[in-house]
Amino acid sequence: MVAFLVTAGKRRSAYAARDVANAAALKQAIARRSRARGDSEEVQAWLLNHFYRHLIGNFSAPAPAVTAIGTAAQAADCFRPAAVPAWLAERLKRGDGVPPLWIQPDGEALLALELRLVEFLGSRQGTSLQGKLMRVNAPQALALWAAEHAAFEAGRAAGWREHSPEAVREHWRGRDGVFVEFRPDSPQLRSELAYESQHMRHCLGQFADRRNLAGGYGESYAEACATGRLRLFSYRGGNQQPHVTISAVVETDGRLRVDQIKGKQNRPPVARYRDEILGFLATLDSTGHTPPDALALGVVRVRAGWRLPSQVTEEADQLQLVQRQPELIQALPCTTPLLHWLVAARNPELLAGLALSPALRASLALGKPA
Repeated sequence: MVAFLVTAGKRRSAYAARDVANAAALKQAIARRSRARGDSEEVQAWLLNHFYRHLIGNFSAPAPAVTAIGTAAQAADCFRPAAVPAWLAERLKRGDGVPPLWIQPDGEALLALELRLVEFLGSRQGTSLQGKLMRVNAPQALALWAAEHAAFEAGRAAGWREHSPEAVREHWRGRDGVFVEFRPDSPQLRSELAYESQHMRHCLGQFADRRNLAGGYGESYAEACATGRLRLFSYRGGNQQPHVTISAVVETDGRLRVDQIKGKQNRPPVARYRDEILGFLATLDSTGHTPPDALALGVVRVRAGWRLPSQVTEEADQLQLVQRQPELIQALPCTTPLLHWLVAARNPELLAGLALSPALRASLALGKPA
């Protein structure tokens, strides 16, 4: 018989005072399961202290998980095939006091509670509680577990998702990170799109029905990816943290038209990722299209592939670029008078600081207002 008593005048214990007839068997079962799981010494010690005391003092579940032993027949049923302990038989014969309890050592409710606490204890590895678990009693641990899981559920209801490794495949590994491609055939595609959006704070995985991941912008992207009309890529650092999202439309000939290159909150990616993005873009069989996002990043597509404007030296490529984006004239190397005249016809102010031919300078001077 075991009883945990509250001493008058002292701080109230987290564990109530109850008599449990099979307390020794409960402790043995806890130790056996903990060894079989390979729990750390700290977790084993916590279970044999706090979890055991919680079972004795606080655990409640419908019979037969917890049974109040009021008769000799009930005692025989609980302890079968073992004999009823002599002290319990004598107490039942006298019929005095509150009936002791019998708790199933391997009952479903008990095992579920134990695994919940093991999950909580394991999650403290690497936190400030590691090495200090004995300071946390079972009711506190269960309250923390419930609060954390309520937050997880609220996050899921709001579209929050965890990374699904099976939803992506590595496409290209750079110096500081890796580009992964979303797998169109993955059952976790929508969840991974939501994961991307929650970190990047853009609309790729924003679903109208966030719990069921349906409707809205996310529906459009998921459907286009799943049907092969769109390929989606993510540049990720450690712990699969997204930094850049790239979408590419699949043309009828199979080539890719790079459509969007987004940093966080739909802004251009930060400059330190530019070389990594260039390395990735070089792996794609892409069209000659340069999207506005690429231009905002300072990247262009020419016949030879993706380049920084400062790397574009062929006059034909330079002409093509300035026809679409005359402001690039300042970034191009060794520009010719032909390019200068072309830009001057559209916006001569873009030529400020460049070495212009005497003829063009005279023409610009004549064209200035008096």
